[in-house]
Amino acid sequence: MPSKYPVFFLAVLSCLMLVATPAVAGNKRIMSVKAAKVMAERALVESVYGLKLRAEERVEDMVSASFIGNTESKTAAQIKGIVFEEVIYDAKQDIAQVTASVKMPSITNIDGQTVNLGNKVFRRVGFATSTPKEAGPLKALRAAELDAYKELIKQLVGFELESHTTVENFMLTSDVVKTKVMATLFMAELTEYGWTPEGDAYVKMQLNLKEASEVLGQNIITDREIIDVEGQGAQVDDFTTANGKK
Repeated sequence: MPSKYPVFFLAVLSCLMLVATPAVAGNKRIMSVKAAKVMAERALVESVYGLKLRAEERVEDMVSASFIGNTESKTAAQIKGIVFEEVIYDAKQDIAQVTASVKMPSITNIDGQTVNLGNKVFRRVGFATSTPKEAGPLKALRAAELDAYKELIKQLVGFELESHTTVENFMLTSDVVKTKVMATLFMAELTEYGWTPEGDAYVKMQLNLKEASEVLGQNIITDREIIDVEGQGAQVDDFTTANGKK
């Protein structure tokens, strides 16, 4: 009578192979999700604690080819209590999306002010990938996010404009316009984001001035209760290429 044990061992081996199969996929998904969580954490810190932003735009001789726009941001804070509500992973494109939220009673913001938030819930989304070639849309989205922050500051605080024009023999020989923004922004909320069919990213942000005034204990004077802006970001620098620059 043939032994039944070889069949049994083959069955066990098959089960072990099935169980072990997912591990063969490696750590790409894990790394992408972990990175997306960090991006969501940063977004929450920027919304809750605020960020410092500096931006400059420059146009010469009224030609868009001369346009230069630079934006830099900085934030730092110690935060706890973040909850990751949803994790989505697209295995085909290797892109992770994480939705995170935090409820804060009070904080000391980036300017050192103690702010009573009244357990307000902040919610933001972060994206990341382990594959560099898939990062284009995500980089464009971050660029759009900073552009939206800049537009909020320009609407709320204003900006500095400097212009120099020279005319010789009734001809314009030089025209330079520069705008500068440097400020701290708190409590900006992301209301919408996405990509156009061409691949450019957009981010819509909102600042509730009435709520911000109550929370910060400052009377923010403006003719609007809510400021809505849209920021834009691109994946490809075809502007530089079109103007013969490297």
